[in-house]
Amino acid sequence: MEYAGFGGFILLVLNIWAIVSVIGSRASTGGKVIWVLLIIVLPLVGFIIWFFAGPRAASATV
Repeated sequence: MEYAGFGGFILLVLNIWAIVSVIGSRASTGGKVIWVLLIIVLPLVGFIIWFFAGPRAASATV
């Protein structure tokens, strides 16, 4: 599947956001690796799966 133009750029930004969120989460290291690989290998599907079921970044406490 090929992504081009503005839609491809938006998908890239969303995937970077997802990867940063996974890395900042409290998930185990193995879990982080699996989520990041899923997002990289399957950009659109991986992002959608992460959005609904993936680990979130740890929230900042004041």
